[in-house]
Amino acid sequence: MLLLTPGPTAVPEDIRMKMSESTMHHRTPEFSEIFRQTREKLKDIFGMDEVILLSSSGTGAMEASVTNFCKKKALTVNAGKFGERFGKIIKAFGFELVELKYEWDTPASVEDIKETLLKESDIDTLCIQVCESAGGLRHPVEEIAKEAKRINPDITIIADGITAVGVEKIDTTYIDLLISGSQKAFMLPPGLSMIGVSKDAVSKLEKDGGKGYYFNLLTELKKQRTNTTAWTAATTLIIGLNAVLDEIRSIGLENFYNETKRRSLASKEALKAIGFKIYPKSPATSMSAIYDEKAEDVRKILKSKYEVNIAGGQDHLKGKLFRINHMGLIKPYEASWVLNVLELILDELGVREYKGEANRVFNEVYYKI
Repeated sequence: MLLLTPGPTAVPEDIRMKMSESTMHHRTPEFSEIFRQTREKLKDIFGMDEVILLSSSGTGAMEASVTNFCKKKALTVNAGKFGERFGKIIKAFGFELVELKYEWDTPASVEDIKETLLKESDIDTLCIQVCESAGGLRHPVEEIAKEAKRINPDITIIADGITAVGVEKIDTTYIDLLISGSQKAFMLPPGLSMIGVSKDAVSKLEKDGGKGYYFNLLTELKKQRTNTTAWTAATTLIIGLNAVLDEIRSIGLENFYNETKRRSLASKEALKAIGFKIYPKSPATSMSAIYDEKAEDVRKILKSKYEVNIAGGQDHLKGKLFRINHMGLIKPYEASWVLNVLELILDELGVREYKGEANRVFNEVYYKI
């Protein structure tokens, strides 16, 4: 089965083999050295002063970021399941919530953010997705963060980059915390999350102190600076991550980003060429999200007949959306083959005659960029 869901993504064979080696104890010099290397390599990818690793899914990192940095009142952008999740976390811990809601295909408005922050001057935290994966949407996070800091230099900007880190270069100049997870562009099983932390956020953490117990980021940061973790480390995943980062380095980070961008753009153009509608108004690089009334039929045939697993829609988009992953190391021939199969499926469903158009457009765009 070819796994092309936007998380979890396929784990390369050499990384699986690396993680299958004998279990390593987490309180040993050998693991501490692997942990040190991994953190240093992650800092390059995040482009931030510090990185904290947590043995949790990305939701754990979202919760830790909110509980350690929100003081009283947070502004969230809800344009999908994960923006909605930020709001639920904030309410669960008793903070005040101001929520800007958008359709799942619509990026957040910079003007809306500015207007809200000027009106609600006691907002101390802004939570937003870089990519809202529920609809494959890219928010203008960098511009929003810049304007938010201009209005209130002390505001904490928390950006969920779970389906963006490792996909593209993110300008973190005005971002305080940038969240990622193992099962996306890092091509690992779920269970490990990472938070890039700015110099200002580190200063806040050290001044105000961390919050909570297991998710106390100050406790974790102090330990991780000594090349260990506060609690039991996800050793196998960290060993795998270190190997993944070496592989990305061997390719070259810019080359890795460029390859993902080419594959994503070529796929979107091929999908449009055979009549599919790209769902979001501002598409993310990490995936292609397609709105189609026969989305569920397409997914079922793709899985049962052609052994390709892609993701569907949620809530009001259930049965009307399918999402194809572009994160990680996907061979161009794999992407092209899946698009060719999608065109065959449209022929099977009586939607349009198969002409090999998807394959042609993909190759033309991918190899001519």
